[in-house]
Amino acid sequence: MTPFHLRIARPVTDLQRSYEMYHRGLGLEKIGEFKDHQSFSGIMMGHSNFAWHLEFTVCHSHPVKPQPSAEDLLVLYLPDGEEWQRICDNAAAAGFTCVASFNPYWDVSGKTFSDRDGYRVVLQNRAWV
Repeated sequence: MTPFHLRIARPVTDLQRSYEMYHRGLGLEKIGEFKDHQSFSGIMMGHSNFAWHLEFTVCHSHPVKPQPSAEDLLVLYLPDGEEWQRICDNAAAAGFTCVASFNPYWDVSGKTFSDRDGYRVVLQNRAWV
């Protein structure tokens, strides 16, 4: 079976702000973008060696309000403690807000952050096994 590449697409209220938060806070790179394609503009973010990327979009003709839930999570596993702390610090400096996780499991070895649209990112200080 050919491995999948995963794209997580999310509507946002401000493309540039979302780009800056995820770039400065999580170190994601812009890997693509489009402007006013059938009323949509978007930015794709990830890294060349990731098997996934995020796509943030804005619809110019019919804006979509982001509606994430407390359990709509992007979980990133960072086993190195120093790197984990650095990225947690970067996320806070970039405008992410540290929040208590709805599911307390994520607070045991991680921190949950919310972006300005309410999307949550869990930075988990563990390896994925």
